[in-house]
Amino acid sequence: MKKKILKRVFLLLFIIAVIFFTLSRVNFLDYEKPIKFDKINQINFADFRGLDFFQKSLYGNEHFAYVKTTIDYEFEKDSIKIESFFHPSSSFVYNKKTFSKDLLRHEMYHFRITELYVRIAKNKISKLIKPHKEKIKDLIREIENEENNYQIKYDYDTFHSYVESEQKKYEKEIDSLLYLHSKFKNPKLYINEN
Repeated sequence: MKKKILKRVFLLLFIIAVIFFTLSRVNFLDYEKPIKFDKINQINFADFRGLDFFQKSLYGNEHFAYVKTTIDYEFEKDSIKIESFFHPSSSFVYNKKTFSKDLLRHEMYHFRITELYVRIAKNKISKLIKPHKEKIKDLIREIENEENNYQIKYDYDTFHSYVESEQKKYEKEIDSLLYLHSKFKNPKLYINEN
């Protein structure tokens, strides 16, 4: 009898833990679908709908945010569609009273970095002599790793937006690189698999 009760208690605790873990990653209670890069200028802190159960400050500051972006791709008959997305339900602002334009700008540059690496991926794919799915998938994984490293460096160098001179330097660099890769703005890239 005790074993049966104990099993039920563990099962209940497991279910609660799964729900808690899931909600800490994606807010399904106030879910909003991912937003494509072409809508970046419409994003504001009200779009940051994720839940945060753990972190209450960042280096002693209660005014911080976390943005979740991804590189998504899909193969089509003669093309590949590669896009960057902002995930509102996985992004959060710790202090909901925070309306700092500087903080929002910093977080949106994370999204711009993701878009930059999407364009870099398309540029590299366009130069492949014999593109095939596995080679393209490997290249995208490599680009995702490079993007992640750049994101970490961006946060470190700008101290999460608090070093204004570094923030401005990164903004200029990222904007220039996005412009340089503007040829790869279209999500769809035609490939010829042989």
